[in-house]
This record gives sequence, structure tokens and C-alpha cells, in this order.
Amino acid sequence: MTRKMLSMMLMAVGIVFLLRELIRGRFGDAVVDFLGRTFFLDYTDALYIYQATFRNHLGTIICIAIIIALMAVFRYSIRWVTEYFDQISAGCDALLDEKEELITLSPEMGFLELKLNECKNILEKRYRDARQAEQRKNDLVVYLAHDIRTPLTSVIGYLELMKEAPELPVEQRAKYLSITLDKAYRLEQLINEFFEITRFNLQSIPLNRESIRLSHMLFQMVEEFYPILAPAGKKALVEVPEDLILPGDPDKLARVFNNILKNAAAYSYENTDIRIRAWQEEDRIHITFSNQGPVIPPENLNAIFEKFYRLDSARSSATGGAGLGLAIAKEIVNAHQGSISAESNEEGTLFLVSLPAEAGKSS
Repeated sequence: MTRKMLSMMLMAVGIVFLLRELIRGRFGDAVVDFLGRTFFLDYTDALYIYQATFRNHLGTIICIAIIIALMAVFRYSIRWVTEYFDQISAGCDALLDEKEELITLSPEMGFLELKLNECKNILEKRYRDARQAEQRKNDLVVYLAHDIRTPLTSVIGYLELMKEAPELPVEQRAKYLSITLDKAYRLEQLINEFFEITRFNLQSIPLNRESIRLSHMLFQMVEEFYPILAPAGKKALVEVPEDLILPGDPDKLARVFNNILKNAAAYSYENTDIRIRAWQEEDRIHITFSNQGPVIPPENLNAIFEKFYRLDSARSSATGGAGLGLAIAKEIVNAHQGSISAESNEEGTLFLVSLPAEAGKSS
């Protein structure tokens, strides 16, 4: 751009200089001197030729010179602008290109180059995120198909066994019926989890807000988990002030705490404690669930709350549902204008839920 501006300035200076020389008469002296030396004319004859050819038509010559100069400047300017449009067009084409190379424009288009590269980076990130989300959806379908097929196979197998052996002893038949019913409940649980995460993602979650006595809710939940924790020597300890009141939807927040506790119970070591603490800090109420178990890698820790993400790649039915509980918890917490996060190290894993202490307050 600097070179082009300099060229136009030099052209303008040249035009001004030429017009000044024409007006002052110096151009005429130069022409008369040129005619005299070239054609061996005396001064009077050379002056006459100049006056007849140039002097008497000075206005016309100046107008023609100005027109030619303006046409030259206009054409040069159009070419200049056209080059910029060509660069913008090339930059837009590069923006849609899947190649990872940065867009490069001329130095004078640096501001546009920066913006185009920012847009390219944003588009590439969105494309990567969409591709990862699609992959996670595909993984979810595979996981669900595996998890659903396992209890379904058991249900079909035991029903066929009872059909083909009608003379089974009553005790044996009762045992098979009990196993079949457990597997059917397991199948129902997986299907319900899938439909709930889909429902929470497709529509806003309606909240029926109440004042919740948090200690009462958590103690009751821990009692319900006793049959799950006791066989492995695990205990859940609650440290929550009796007078701590949490505004929110009790059913949905109970689902959040239930899912986190279920996760802690599934991934904690045997004969260890799961500690549940809660306290108020200014206008926020914080609830933590900490357990001693395998360290969650940082790359997984940042994704465990994402939709269609499953940490348990082994797909073991012994470790809970289809891996949707934390995603459901995040949807509910977000609907309460709260936040949920996790951290994990050698000492254990901690989940933190932070919610407004007053109904309607945003985070």
C-alpha cells in the first residue's frame, strides 16, 4: 500500500509541476529553445511556431493533459481496488478450505488477514467439536447396544429355559424369575437414562423451587445407599449444618446428588469413606462429594460432564448405568444457575456443586 500511495503522490506532483511550468511560460521557453537547436531556426521563427502550435491552444492542451492524467489516476485506482477485492476473494476461499495453513494477505491487508484467521480458527474448532460430538454419539449407541443386549440376553435366556423345562422345581423357577426381573429392571434403567438425557438436552428443565433442608435430604440419600455401600465396606459420611437451607427443585437436585454419589460409590476403593460436605459462602452454597479411588486423567476430567461422554470404556455393568448420570446432573445444575466441576489426584476425587443461596440468583 505504501508503494502504491507513493506512486500516486509522485504522479500528482508531476501533474502539478507540468501545469505550473505551462502557466509560468517556462515550458514555452524550453520548446522554443528545442526548435531552434533541432531545426536550426532563429529565435523569431521558433517563437512563431511555438505560438501558432502551442501558445494559441494552451487552454486546450492543459485540459487534455488534465483529462489524460485523471484517466490514468482513475485506471490505476481501479486496478488498485480490484487487487484488494481479489485478495479478499482469495481469503474467503481459503477460509472455507480444510487445510490448516494460515491465510496470508498483503501487508496493507493485515487487519483483514487477522480477522480471517480468527474466523478460520473458530470454524476449525467448531468442526472438530462437532466431529467429536458425533463420534461420542456413535460411541454412546455402541455402549447402549452392548449394555442393553446383556440384560436382554439374560431375560430371553431364562424365559426360554423356563418355557422348555416346565417341570422345574419351585425354588429353581423362583430363582430364575428373580434373576429375570433384576435384568428387566436393569434394562429399564438404561432406557430411562437414555431418554432423560435426551429430554434434558432438547428442552428447558422446568423447576418447582422449594426451600430444601439440605442435611435431611443428604442423610436420607445416604441411608438409601447403605445396601450398595455396605457389601464393599464403604461408608458415606455427611457433614452438613442442620440449618443450611438450599432453594431449588428438591426432586431434580436429589437426582444430581444421587448421580454423583452413585458415581463415587462405583469408583471408590473398598473399605473407604465417601465424605459429603456443604457450607454457605456469601451468596453461594457449596456441596462436595469426595472419595478415594483411581485417579481420573486430566483429559478425561475435563470431559466427564459432556453430553454422550462415557469414562468407563470397559462398559462394565458393575459400574453403573450407561455413563449419562453426570451429564444429567450438569443439565439440572445449569438450570439452577449453578456450576459443577471435578478434580482428581492421588488423594482422591472431589466433585463440587455450587448453587445460589437465594432463589433466582445467577452465578
